Amino acid sequence: MQTNLLVKVAVIAAVIVVMCFYAFPLNERINLGLDLQGGMHLVLQVDTSSLPAEAKEDASERALEIIRNRIDEFGVKEPSIQLQGENQIVVQLPGITDRERALELIGRTAVLEFKLVSADLDKLSRIKSGEVIEGYELKQLDKEPILLESETLMRGDTLVNADVKFDQGGFGQPIVGLKFNAEGAGKFARITSENVGRRLAIVLDDKVYSAPRINEAIPSGEAVITGSFAVEEAKDLALVLRVGSLPAPVIIAEERTVGPLLGRDSIDAGVKASLIGMALVFGFMIMYYLVSGVVTCIALMLNLLMILGYLGMFHVTLTLPGIAGIILTLGMAVDANVLINERIREELKIGRPLQTAINIGYQKALSAIMDSNLTTLIAAFFLFQFGTGPIRGFAVTLSVGLIASMLTAVFVTKVILELILNFNRRLKSLPMLQMFRPTNIDFIKVKNFFVMVSLVMVIASIGLFFMKGKDALGIDFAGGQLQEYSFSKPISVEDVRKSLKEAGLEDASIQQFKDNRNEIVVRTASDSSKLVQEQLKKSLPDNNFEILRIENVGPVVGRQLKSKAILAIIWSLIGILIYVAFRFRHIDFAVGGVIALIHDVIVATGILLFLNRQIDLLIITALLTLAGYSINDTIVIYDRVRELMQKMHKAKLTEIVNAAINQTLSRTILTSLVTLLVVLSLFLFGGEVLNSFALVLLVGFIVGSYSTIFIATPLVVAFHRRGRN
Repeated sequence: MQTNLLVKVAVIAAVIVVMCFYAFPLNERINLGLDLQGGMHLVLQVDTSSLPAEAKEDASERALEIIRNRIDEFGVKEPSIQLQGENQIVVQLPGITDRERALELIGRTAVLEFKLVSADLDKLSRIKSGEVIEGYELKQLDKEPILLESETLMRGDTLVNADVKFDQGGFGQPIVGLKFNAEGAGKFARITSENVGRRLAIVLDDKVYSAPRINEAIPSGEAVITGSFAVEEAKDLALVLRVGSLPAPVIIAEERTVGPLLGRDSIDAGVKASLIGMALVFGFMIMYYLVSGVVTCIALMLNLLMILGYLGMFHVTLTLPGIAGIILTLGMAVDANVLINERIREELKIGRPLQTAINIGYQKALSAIMDSNLTTLIAAFFLFQFGTGPIRGFAVTLSVGLIASMLTAVFVTKVILELILNFNRRLKSLPMLQMFRPTNIDFIKVKNFFVMVSLVMVIASIGLFFMKGKDALGIDFAGGQLQEYSFSKPISVEDVRKSLKEAGLEDASIQQFKDNRNEIVVRTASDSSKLVQEQLKKSLPDNNFEILRIENVGPVVGRQLKSKAILAIIWSLIGILIYVAFRFRHIDFAVGGVIALIHDVIVATGILLFLNRQIDLLIITALLTLAGYSINDTIVIYDRVRELMQKMHKAKLTEIVNAAINQTLSRTILTSLVTLLVVLSLFLFGGEVLNSFALVLLVGFIVGSYSTIFIATPLVVAFHRRGRN
């Protein structure tokens, strides 16, 4: 065996060992995202509008630290708290199931104030009747009106500790004990000594919790907050007081809560879709390419191992879209192997020796593999740049998978073939099945017909988008709330609709999936989850339910996500346009390719809307993936056109383009077929969260293959003729 080949084998073996070390055991090496293990994702907006200019500068940083301290004391395992932009805080809480408690704990401003209660019944009566009296404010204490003097005698900024105690004089009810520092103790002693006999209200976030009577001066600097607390409520109240008040109110601009049940279902669906997709791809490749197919499957397994190893090495969080990215990568990785195998077949047909056919096949396929994968990487880059959370996870796994597929397809498979030839020197050919015979179709002749068909589809899709208006957009862009519940018994949509209407939620949209009568999805314009849950418990007492997920997006975040999605699409198109123009040294190729992929994106969106699906972040992800795949497909034909231009010097461009399309037709169909097998497994078995995502790709890949043949390359001919005239 040659020394050079031994070195290559050693390198591959070393990569396998390193990747196995970082990938296994999977449950220890790879972190699961919130959509797989359950938990909460929050985007908090720090409202600094009421702060003076000098206090706005570090308000977000101070809020971040206070929220981090609250979450640390709350006991969340491996939380993520980060500042985003100038005044947004992104919080991720894995495994959190008590949503209401977490939201209350994080969002509470915790401004503690001490105010005197007025005993003036005349003023109380006048204010109750609607009169405004300066220096006084009407509050409620245990549902009874109470009149406070507006002046704040003392705040909680001198508080050093707050803990839970139990009332010894009553029924052992939990109370919150307060302890002040020396400065606060002196101030509290003065207040109590000057107001013996009066009531002192303890106000937290503008709510009166208790108003005990001052019987004597309290020099110890200690006080208690009483109320009808549950133990957990008292603990949370003590916690937020202990770690300090927020410098400004925080608004929950975006919330995504995933219950553990949906997380487990997502993992099961993702694993099932992955196994079925891999089985379909492996079965087809082995059946069609025989020995070369086995080599391809080995490369795909190493490709998967490299993705898992990367996730473990850099502690990348695996999300549900990330699983989709892995599955999709396996399908797209087949493209490089099909290109190589078809090139080797062509070289063997003209009588070249096997070793020479392999070398030339790899050499000729290299440029198309590099160009097609790099354009998809451009789309993935902008997905990562403008995406959030799970979308970034998808972009990472897709990018790593594409890079790994280029390495395995170009390097690993060739080394394996060289090993086979080394051990079996009598091998003279690589037998492969042939599904398609050589064709000689005049595609350019019918281009006008298909251009008209495409124009009709594009206009219809755009018209459908404007006709649907806001209904075309999911909550990611339109704002609002999505709630999904799983019931112990089958549920009637009409019963739920009637129940919510009684609660004043007439605008609520209720959806049920045909294959699961135990689950419903409720969409509302605002945060109404608490009201919905109370109403469901009231109207359906014998049918228990579990929260699968709650997604809440405010209008500000919705606008931000929409602008980011538009920027991602625009920059992807610009990036692809520049790259294709540079690589093929002619703007006609770039413009033709970009027009074709815009066509694919618009038509795929139109079909999605026709099927009454909505556009959300996952759909944008699918559309950008489609754009990358579409141009990938087109570049393979462009590459053949470029090659034939050097051979067919005297031929017209029409003849060259027709020849290129016919010569690559089998590869286009084969690659699309194998990739569609993978996407079909995602669509059928990947779970309802990824269903629309897979549908876009399923439709888009078919449309992409059509536009590659009938739109992109014929447009190059049309532009060339116009430029010549």
